Amino acid sequence: MISDQILTLSAQLGELLTDKNWQITCAESCTGGGIGYAITSASGSSNWFHRGFITYSNEAKSDLVAVDPQIINKHGAVSQPVVEQMSLGALKAANANVSVAVSGVAGPGGGTQDKPVGLVWFGFIVGDEHFAFSRIFTGDRARVREQTIEVAMQTLTERLAK
Repeated sequence: MISDQILTLSAQLGELLTDKNWQITCAESCTGGGIGYAITSASGSSNWFHRGFITYSNEAKSDLVAVDPQIINKHGAVSQPVVEQMSLGALKAANANVSVAVSGVAGPGGGTQDKPVGLVWFGFIVGDEHFAFSRIFTGDRARVREQTIEVAMQTLTERLAK
């Protein structure tokens, strides 16, 4: 089930992309396709979303969106350098104008002192703007994933509206 807020964001995102005649893509790890699902919840989404990448494993990150395995080994999959490469690799592979990448620790296990459960890194490219940030979410696995999708959609909508 998708929230009303995410449905609203999806429709707004679609309008903004249509106005610019832009394509969007995503490279997702911890959300397992949830962002792509949210984006395609808007009617007409085939006009602005042609492909996305579920890159749950490190191998998929390298094979599908060209993340350098040495970057993964050095920084770990849940890191700024990895989501930056995921975002760029997805953008190129999809021939898009906008991309979002996420990698995180949704829990309940897998967290460490440096990378606790709830930590999610976001990487974005919107036109010529590249940026990344992290958030630490609370709640169970489903809630961490839901909050990740919401932040991704909100950030994309805000940046495209500028």
